[in-house]
Amino acid sequence: MQIRVFSRSSRVFSCALVGVVLSSAATLAAQTTVTVDQPSTDVWAATIRGGSYADKNDRSVLATRASGDLEYQRRAFLKFDTQNTIPAGSSVSSALLTVTVKLGSEDASRLVGAYQVTTSWAEDEITWTQRRLNEPWGTGGGDLGPRIDDAAVSNEAGTKVTFDVTALVKEAVAGHLGTSRYTRIALVDLENATSESYREYYLPSDATTANRPVLQVTYDAAATTPPPDTPSGAQLLRVLQWNIAKNGWGGDGKYSPSRIVSWVVKMDPDIISFNELEKWNQYSLGEDGVALYKRLIESETDRTWYVWDAQDYGDWDGKGLHSAIFSKFPFTSTYRTAFSAGKLKTVGGATVSFNGRNINFMTTHFDPYTDSYRLTQAEDLVSYAKGFAEDRIICGDFNDQATDPPITTMTEAYYDAWAEGKKAGIATAAPDNSAGNTRNSRIDYVFYSRSEKHLTLKTVQVVDTRDANGVMPSDHRPVLVEFMVQ
Repeated sequence: MQIRVFSRSSRVFSCALVGVVLSSAATLAAQTTVTVDQPSTDVWAATIRGGSYADKNDRSVLATRASGDLEYQRRAFLKFDTQNTIPAGSSVSSALLTVTVKLGSEDASRLVGAYQVTTSWAEDEITWTQRRLNEPWGTGGGDLGPRIDDAAVSNEAGTKVTFDVTALVKEAVAGHLGTSRYTRIALVDLENATSESYREYYLPSDATTANRPVLQVTYDAAATTPPPDTPSGAQLLRVLQWNIAKNGWGGDGKYSPSRIVSWVVKMDPDIISFNELEKWNQYSLGEDGVALYKRLIESETDRTWYVWDAQDYGDWDGKGLHSAIFSKFPFTSTYRTAFSAGKLKTVGGATVSFNGRNINFMTTHFDPYTDSYRLTQAEDLVSYAKGFAEDRIICGDFNDQATDPPITTMTEAYYDAWAEGKKAGIATAAPDNSAGNTRNSRIDYVFYSRSEKHLTLKTVQVVDTRDANGVMPSDHRPVLVEFMVQ
């Protein structure tokens, strides 16, 4: 299954979907295919593992293995020189990574994912804990960005396994990942841990050229991508953050997703962060709440919405609480991760292209039970989000007030839209809610990065959803933020 992902920073990649119109004949005539496979000059590789091996560098093997014990877990890292082998400004139309199985243990097939590695690393210095000598990873086991593609890997020696990494190579070659145009990839076993999950692949230095890892790239040197920083003018982006209370249970004790959707239609957002969507449990009456809301919103707005969700406990396909992103715009990337602490402990994100800008938009729901967990989650989130390109917007139910340490951790790196709106006189709420409380206090936030260059705050509103009887469709009030994207 290929997952499209793109970015414009040195940590992750997001793709501005800017096309160049060419005739078919001209495109075909200009296309070139290059094979990147020369050891030491074009390709570098190493395997990292945890436990007692966490500080050991291993270039002698290229392997993957899933294990609940870091002592046995292995990840294969590959780096390809797409900076000197492909001309700057080339338009990449295809990039395929192929590795060859050298040996495998008893499991007949393992699902292995190809991930972007978002920071640089050195072949002779990389370990589980560091990417270069005295330069640690942001996260143990490598700074991994979005999953680009995945493939079933047999245990039969000689099996060729191919991953479509076009999205990553396109962005690397375009220079959207920072000063380096190298392509960095990690192979990670995605399945449950077993003692028979080991897979070993031939190294770039193997004497048989056909066995080596190879990156085959097709590009058009005549077609260049216009600079990403040239939108014609500012456009309005409407962002909604809303915890909808267990899939839509209102203040009157009644379950009514349609009530939630009616308010969504009134607010007319372009992109939404939802918390407390429920799947397959009593709160959603046994339904998939994410699919239910997609269906209802599409029916009421008469348009397609794009959806990406993250189960709050980290079981991505599991039932129960989910946070989700709903967008009028297609996703050019999706990603999600679990924090190192807490019961509710995940963030999900998606990149959208809006007015020629890449917006990395994230949704999260911090743990409601333990203060220290929320502080750890805030620290984890700030660190994780650094791996994604500006401009970034992070929304969610953070379960803390503005002066609490988890929120002040966030605001060291991000603007709090409500607080900034109050300063500027552009924040509004009901007359009896001048503090902008979203529940009993202000715990729902829209943050935007302090280093952003293209977002201008226009308005912030904590929306009063009470009906004539004072009943709200959720125990949380929605936060609606307008940005001008230049």
